[in-house]
Amino acid sequence: MPDTAQRLDATEPRRGLMDALELDTRLLGMIGAFVLLCAAFNLVTDGRFLTPRNIFNITIQTVSVAIMASGMVFVIVTRHIDLSVGAVLAMASAVMGVTQTWWLIKVAGLPLGSPLIAPLTMLAGLAVGTAIGLFHGWLVGYQGIPAFIVTLGGLLVWRNVAWYTTSGQTIAPLDPTFLMFGGAEGTLGPAWSWILGALAALGAVWAIWSGRRAKLAHGFRVKPVWAETALAALVTGAILGFVAVLNAYPVPAAKLRRMFEARGEVMPEGYSIGHGLPISVLILLLVAVVMTVVARKTRLGRYIFAAGGNPDAAELSGINTRLLTVKVFGIMGFLCGLSAIVAQARLQSHPNDIGTLDELRVIAAAVIGGTALAGGVGTIYGAILGALIMQSLQSGMGMVGVDTPFQNIVVGGVLVLAVWIDIQYRKRVGMRQ
Repeated sequence: MPDTAQRLDATEPRRGLMDALELDTRLLGMIGAFVLLCAAFNLVTDGRFLTPRNIFNITIQTVSVAIMASGMVFVIVTRHIDLSVGAVLAMASAVMGVTQTWWLIKVAGLPLGSPLIAPLTMLAGLAVGTAIGLFHGWLVGYQGIPAFIVTLGGLLVWRNVAWYTTSGQTIAPLDPTFLMFGGAEGTLGPAWSWILGALAALGAVWAIWSGRRAKLAHGFRVKPVWAETALAALVTGAILGFVAVLNAYPVPAAKLRRMFEARGEVMPEGYSIGHGLPISVLILLLVAVVMTVVARKTRLGRYIFAAGGNPDAAELSGINTRLLTVKVFGIMGFLCGLSAIVAQARLQSHPNDIGTLDELRVIAAAVIGGTALAGGVGTIYGAILGALIMQSLQSGMGMVGVDTPFQNIVVGGVLVLAVWIDIQYRKRVGMRQ
């Protein structure tokens, strides 16, 4: 291995530090902007922004938008757009609400808390979201209707079909098991959170070093050993630090007391325990891993980026771009259904305004994360980071007393600014190449 690295160094010209480290300057800029944003809000709020409680809340509020943003990456990469994601989420949520409170409890006679309610409800939501996504993809791919028109129509149609599905009523209460997928009601606790955090850190280190070995084995350039080590240390520190923060947010004493009473026990004096990792965050991490693997390691992912980069060449090379469009929108619909599960469980009801303006947030998250509207370029981790930045921005503005209309004005301005920055960045990269 060292001989291979030495041969590479001897045969290739000396590179600059940034080139040698192979740093993604756009990603670094996003991380830097996020750090500055958090620091500014923490200063303005007298240290309340970076408390474990607020970080926990921002995390669970980010999940539903981040899940859909990961699917929006594939849609935009293929040079389409989906303006209906919030309405599809609302439709899936309405179906799940009716499934729980009417079909399973009143018609089928299942008691609230039955182990069948949560899985059947989630299957209904996922099925509805996927079916709508496939239908949109068929209209775009096989009928030739522009995605902008199809999904704009879908925004109006599914939002109001959802209203009629529930007769305009808020649906509650929901199954206790189902509520565990929304955030505060379903967490792993400190012990399991540390175990999963340690496993995730080990997995990240293994991925970094296995990637290095694979590059060396095939004669590709690699980062210096110290750079790989520093990256592994940063990733490990970020994962374990995140777990430590969530474990530091204690479960309210009243809730703990109810938990002990439900078991017929008395809570010990001074007893306290942290929340730990929410189940919804684990769902987001699983989606991120699966979508990243699909994008980088599968034929479907290669076809998606090839079709987005040059649709004509992709079609001439034998890629069925029509079927590919159906698959991409089907994935988007499935993720809308999954987001509906998380959003409804977090709100502990189905309100009629669920998912409102999520179209703006999801598209903004993908674009801020580096997905090019021209197609062919985008990353899953970038979209999730974009969603986190958007939620942090809204949370911070809420804490300092900014009105909701002005918050939306800021979000719209940030979206335009992100697109402008992306255009300037790609111009400079093109000029250097």
